[in-house]
Amino acid sequence: MNLVIFLIIPLMTVVLLLLARNAMQVRALAIAGAAVQAVCTVILYFSYRNIMQGQEPGLLYFEQSFPFYPSWNISFHIGVDGISIAMMLLTSWVVLAGVLISRNITDRVKEYHVMLLLLSLGAYGFFMSVDLLIQFFFLELAVIPKYLLIAIWGSGKKTYSANKLALLLMGGSALILVGLLMMYYSIEPHTFNWKEIAGISLPISLQMVCFPLLFLGFGIFSAIFPFHTWVPDGHSSAPTAGSMFLAGISMKLGGFGCLKVASFLFPDAAVTYAPWVVGLSAIAIIYGAFVTLMQKDLKYINAYSSISHCGFVLLGIGMITHGAISGAVLQMISHGLMTALFFAIIGMVYARTHTREIAKMGGLMRTMPFVSTMLFIVGFCSLGLPGLSGFVAEMSVFVGSWERPGLFYRTATVLACMSIVVTAVYILRAVGKVVMGPLPDAYAQTSDAAGYEKFVSVWLLLAILLIGIFPGWLVELIEPAVSFIQLRFQAQ
Repeated sequence: MNLVIFLIIPLMTVVLLLLARNAMQVRALAIAGAAVQAVCTVILYFSYRNIMQGQEPGLLYFEQSFPFYPSWNISFHIGVDGISIAMMLLTSWVVLAGVLISRNITDRVKEYHVMLLLLSLGAYGFFMSVDLLIQFFFLELAVIPKYLLIAIWGSGKKTYSANKLALLLMGGSALILVGLLMMYYSIEPHTFNWKEIAGISLPISLQMVCFPLLFLGFGIFSAIFPFHTWVPDGHSSAPTAGSMFLAGISMKLGGFGCLKVASFLFPDAAVTYAPWVVGLSAIAIIYGAFVTLMQKDLKYINAYSSISHCGFVLLGIGMITHGAISGAVLQMISHGLMTALFFAIIGMVYARTHTREIAKMGGLMRTMPFVSTMLFIVGFCSLGLPGLSGFVAEMSVFVGSWERPGLFYRTATVLACMSIVVTAVYILRAVGKVVMGPLPDAYAQTSDAAGYEKFVSVWLLLAILLIGIFPGWLVELIEPAVSFIQLRFQAQ
């Protein structure tokens, strides 16, 4: 499997989009490009499975390396493991859904779809990069399109929200860059290569400085407390596909970096700083749940709940047990699919009612049965109903976290478990108010989801059910990579 194809496809699609003559051609090309991405990620998954059969697990697969800046020992080095492939599958699924749901965009259609494809390019490059400086480049590549999507096609306080998002994420990027450069100049030979650094026993003094810089930098992308405030504003102002990309893909870049870069490369420091990571994660989980309870806007509910759900990811990473790390990866995938579907449904509701305020809605099951049913299902996924991906992911985090001995860690686990009760309250109250009860006269003639909207909903729901009912295939995919990461901590 040639991994370069995952960079070529988005780039070629962008070039073709720039040459398109009308909105119809733009949409057709964008959908075709996104569909090809999805097909290629599925092929990558099966190619990986074929390689793994009867062989000892390796560190990376399908590696390719090209000299980029030889004097600095920088190369364009890409490769994947099971976690990378899982994140690429998530990316392709959300990209296709986001492109399809954008049919109602009429302003600067070409530029809008170019931004979406550039976001996918940044995500694929980030998940595949072995050279950390190249990975940093792809991380930055994903920031600018997010800013433009909100600033140009957003709503409400879009300028304020876009600026806030850009400033906080750029601040996180600055921390990451400082940490990478400090590490680069502190080791011999100087290198940014992830594999080479993993084979070096880094001094504990260097780890204690670099780990918090990198973990906090990546953590800002994943809404770590207290640097989470860009999330609700960014989500609430972004267009529907922008919110889907932002929560479904972009926030996963942070979790991936916290696990595969900060924690994996600096295991001694990860163990030392674990109480801080677990403490901040527990605060984010509880805080996010209770703040969501007070929200009156559907988008703000999903945005603040994302802070709580991403707290589970960082909690699993901080616990550094095998089960917790596996649960953290599952939570990244589950939350990406769940929140993408949630934002898609909210977009459908807003397009027909022209409001996101819960108090102004009610009884939509009568006129929008499909949309209402999907809203119920994604709400159940959010609160962890068995049979859906949210249950598998959160239970894995809880069980894995309980494996970490100590009163502090057990208390954090119990607090995280208790957040489920709060989640159930705000989800059932919000969804029940929107879907049940009397139907306002203003919405008596609203239509149900269109054909393409139903396809997007079912497309994302199938992935949620596939993980919720048959989680074994995903656990099997990420297991070798999780084991390698866990061995780093056991060696300490």
